[in-house]
Amino acid sequence: MPRRFAPPLARAFHPQKEFDVFISNAYAQSAAPAAGGAASLMQFLPLVLMFVVLYFIMIRPQMKRQKEHRAMIEALAKGDEVVIGGGIIGRVAKINESLLHVEVAKDVEIQVQRASVVQVLPKGTYK
Repeated sequence: MPRRFAPPLARAFHPQKEFDVFISNAYAQSAAPAAGGAASLMQFLPLVLMFVVLYFIMIRPQMKRQKEHRAMIEALAKGDEVVIGGGIIGRVAKINESLLHVEVAKDVEIQVQRASVVQVLPKGTYK
C-alpha cells in the first residue's frame, strides 16, 4: 500500500493518524425503500410544471411573433414604407424572392434581405 501524504504538523500532533488531503472516502448508501407509483410521479411534478410555465411564458409568444413577422414579410408590396434592421426608413422599389430594393433617398436604392425588414409603416409616413 503506498504511503499517503501527511502534513508535517499533522505528524507532530497525531503521529499515528495520516490525513488524506486530496482523497475523500466514499461510503455506500443503503438501499432506499421501494416507493409507490404516486410518490415517484410527485418527484417529477415540479419539473413538468416548470416546462409548462416556460412554454406559455417564453416559447409560445416567440412563436407567435415569428409567425406575425413571416406574414408581414410575405405581404410586402412595391411602394410599402418600411423600417430596416439598422433603423433605415425607405420605400420598397423592387421585390425579388429573397431581396428588396429599398429607396432611401431620391435615386438612392439599397439592396437588403427581406428578413431584415422590422416594421411596415403606415402610408405617408416616409416623404
